[in-house]
Amino acid sequence: MRQRNLSRVLHALADGGPLSRAAVAAEIGLTRAAVSTLVDELLRGGLLVERGPGRSGAVGRPGTQLLLTDRGPCGVGAEIGVDHLAVCVMDLRGDVRVRTARATRNQDSAPARVLRTLDGMLSAAAGEAAALGLRPAGLTVAVPGLVARDAATVLRAPNLGWHRTDLAAALPGGLGPVTVENEANLGALAELWSAHHTPPGTGPDTFVHVSAEIGIGAALVFEGELLRGAHGFAGELGHLPVRPEGRPCTCGGRGCLETYAGVEAVLRAAGLEPGPGVRLGAVTERCEAGEARALRAVRQAGAALGIALSGAVNLFDPGQVVIGGALARLAPWLLPPVRRELARRTAVAAAGRATPVPVTASPLGPDGPLLGAARFAVRAALDAPGGLLGS
Repeated sequence: MRQRNLSRVLHALADGGPLSRAAVAAEIGLTRAAVSTLVDELLRGGLLVERGPGRSGAVGRPGTQLLLTDRGPCGVGAEIGVDHLAVCVMDLRGDVRVRTARATRNQDSAPARVLRTLDGMLSAAAGEAAALGLRPAGLTVAVPGLVARDAATVLRAPNLGWHRTDLAAALPGGLGPVTVENEANLGALAELWSAHHTPPGTGPDTFVHVSAEIGIGAALVFEGELLRGAHGFAGELGHLPVRPEGRPCTCGGRGCLETYAGVEAVLRAAGLEPGPGVRLGAVTERCEAGEARALRAVRQAGAALGIALSGAVNLFDPGQVVIGGALARLAPWLLPPVRRELARRTAVAAAGRATPVPVTASPLGPDGPLLGAARFAVRAALDAPGGLLGS
């Protein structure tokens, strides 16, 4: 019970800090005396720091404000993309302190080669973190594929060409527990957790999050909880058929959404040949210049995405659809056809609502999975304060 209550104090400050002892007590439903005892232990352990008095709107003498330390334990996030690797280190406050990325062709590359490169990036990031007074308490790796329930093995990542790859065993020690997670899930969690820093009632807690790079994944969040499905594979939006007899897909099917709205599909439709250094920024520039072919490519991708999402909206009835990943950069031209297809194809629209569900672009954009990975590691550490305190 003590460990659980210590964790509750830490999470309250992670989500809403800085707070006074009285505000923490009100937030987690414990007495001020009980919270004061917990806070004193966390202060002695170096996980909290105090700063000058602050006003919380309550009558009376303002209390000393508590916040999580920006030194000591930290979370490490890594992302393995089709054409890049990225690493970031996040302190307990949720601030990114170290970040590095490298363009590299990982598609159809041997996992061992990719993981050696990632190992070097992680070691360098850990060294930079140590110079800032930070020590890793856990590592979470975002991957574009299906992850086994052991949270260590990539079962299938068709856009990488990987099958049954144990990532945890191949990554360096010394960074704390290693967790492997689907990149779309981590993008959705980053969106959810960032919403906690907005005024109450303004952040979505039931939504569909689309994460798009070379492939397209999605995650379903219901009342603040990630829905994983019976086998942990929920959210494979990119492999929903939008044209059943259409183009062949890497998954073995035909007419999947990915083949019409994935990054490579959009680039080709816009007249650009995918390759190293060729990103959606080039399509954005052409759309901003009003180039007809690029605009048509993005609108066609938006229509295909809207068709696929209409099924998710009809089944799930979310409060919001959030477009993340690389496609978020194309929001001004992509979202109108998405909204039109949803208005045409969803049951709530047929019931008389002009806009069946709000569709927005994530402010996190392509950074969502990496930030979600680092914050996942941080939150896992906050769940187990005994490990941080050495008890």
